Amino acid sequence: MYTIAALYHFTRFPNPAAIKPALLELCQANDVKGTLLLAQEGINGTIAGPRAGIDAVLAHVRALPGCEGLEWKEASSDHPPFGKMKVRLKKEIVTMGQPDVDPVARVGNYVEPEAWNDLIRSDDVVVIDTRNDYEVEIGTFEGAIDPKTTSFGEFPAWWEENKDRFHNKRVAMFCTGGIRCEKSTNYLLGQGVEDVYHLKGGILRYLEEMPAEDSTWEGECFVFDNRVSVGHGLVEGPHALCHGCRRPILPEDMKRPEYEHGVSCHRCVHETSEADKNRFRERQKQILLSRERGEEHLGAAPHPK
Repeated sequence: MYTIAALYHFTRFPNPAAIKPALLELCQANDVKGTLLLAQEGINGTIAGPRAGIDAVLAHVRALPGCEGLEWKEASSDHPPFGKMKVRLKKEIVTMGQPDVDPVARVGNYVEPEAWNDLIRSDDVVVIDTRNDYEVEIGTFEGAIDPKTTSFGEFPAWWEENKDRFHNKRVAMFCTGGIRCEKSTNYLLGQGVEDVYHLKGGILRYLEEMPAEDSTWEGECFVFDNRVSVGHGLVEGPHALCHGCRRPILPEDMKRPEYEHGVSCHRCVHETSEADKNRFRERQKQILLSRERGEEHLGAAPHPK
């Protein structure tokens, strides 16, 4: 079994490039794979590997400046979710494009999963899903507003266009693991919104802790690893990933004529050129050749679910 750890932490790294070499070396030495992002505002990513390897990496991260309070979420998989280890330097660990946003300074009120249902059912509360449109499509909380953004950087413009709808309302926001809400709640506080809340630990913690019979969650939750989606108890969902557009698709979508494994689905078949599709076909061919040689490669899903 592989242990999967999803983590993020906002802190101040004056020189994130200095952190990268030792972190990457430790991951590789412990057979840990996935992606970690480093920026001056902190660390974010998902990794997977043997239990001992994950423990070693988490201990290393907790020892970094300001990271002693690191929290993470775990799951397990019987197949490797990632094919390689990457540690990348970024301007932001989650891109919002608002230089004045600073989650280290202040964020909204955290709401524990057991208190979330009562909050979002209150008449004076508006609930906003801060994730991308393709994530919202496969699951969200009952009554939640979908901003229909294709990237987190679009959220400030959406808020500016829609803020008058939420006058005299308390605002509750949520995302997959909590990281987007650290920024979006800080942004709204900076815009003068007084009562701002966000789900502590995000959807993943809610699905892990909340019994299905008491849940206000509807559908599945998109995750950024080879599981693609999870449900209550973080049980792997039915979705696969189209490796042409990186959107989740269902088994019945793979029976549609627009679907070509590793190349396109009904959503993206008209979004990419024939040159793009030929490039994707070549990529898929190389993946299959690598698999035949016994090399591990997760550039595309090995088999549709």
